[in-house]
Amino acid sequence: MSTGKLKSIALATLAGAALLGLSACSEVPQVTVYEQGQYRGKTDARPWEGGEFKGDRAAWEKALKERSRGQNEYNRIQ
Repeated sequence: MSTGKLKSIALATLAGAALLGLSACSEVPQVTVYEQGQYRGKTDARPWEGGEFKGDRAAWEKALKERSRGQNEYNRIQ
């Protein structure tokens, strides 16, 4: 191969690498447009309304207390 052809290949490779490197540095603006009085997000649900407790708040509170008891070292070693 001639040196002119090697230089053009090296220059093309270098230009491609520089272009690829610069494209990774760009940041696309992410702007949310809010409309007054309209919420398009997911509605929030209470923790006890999930699948396990089926709306039973007392069962959820009992499970929460049992879980916190299990995390207390004084209660666990007895």
